[in-house]
Amino acid sequence: MAEDTSQAVENTEGDESVARPYARAIFELARQEGNYSRWNDELALMAAVMRNETVRVMLDNPRTTRSDAGAMVVRVCGDDIDQQAVNLINVLAENDRLAQLPMIEALYSRFRAEAEGTVEAEVISSAPLTDEQTAAIADALKKRLGRDVKLNCSVNENLVGGAIIRAGDLVIDGSAVERLRQLASALVH
Repeated sequence: MAEDTSQAVENTEGDESVARPYARAIFELARQEGNYSRWNDELALMAAVMRNETVRVMLDNPRTTRSDAGAMVVRVCGDDIDQQAVNLINVLAENDRLAQLPMIEALYSRFRAEAEGTVEAEVISSAPLTDEQTAAIADALKKRLGRDVKLNCSVNENLVGGAIIRAGDLVIDGSAVERLRQLASALVH
């Protein structure tokens, strides 16, 4: 009889308390090796595989054993991961924790950013930002957060105007919609 893997892919965002020991162990290994970027790339790939709908459907199949699930993820990742990453996948599969890969990736990125004194910030703007605007946002965030900032910029034309910035727990909503909401709230009170 096949081992049940339905829980393994039910919540691909993962549980932080379950994922933390794995992320911490990988981070410590990367620190010892002096190579954060290799693990960053490999974890990003493994997490993307686990977010893939086709893979999730295959892993949800009650006939898929834990070892089959691990082997499947390894095959999908192919030559883009090394033996240590394969070992990680196998350990996660054996412990019915493959679904934790996206959370492990997120926690690893957080640990890495803290160690490197950086923070990643997401900037969603209504139009593409100029280099000057990007530099100004990065400088302002660096002053506010006390760390170097790596910006990930994207465009959402539905914003109408302005931008939304997210850096860790900090959210700055400078969109036109948010300004209008604040104005309406001020007029009511």
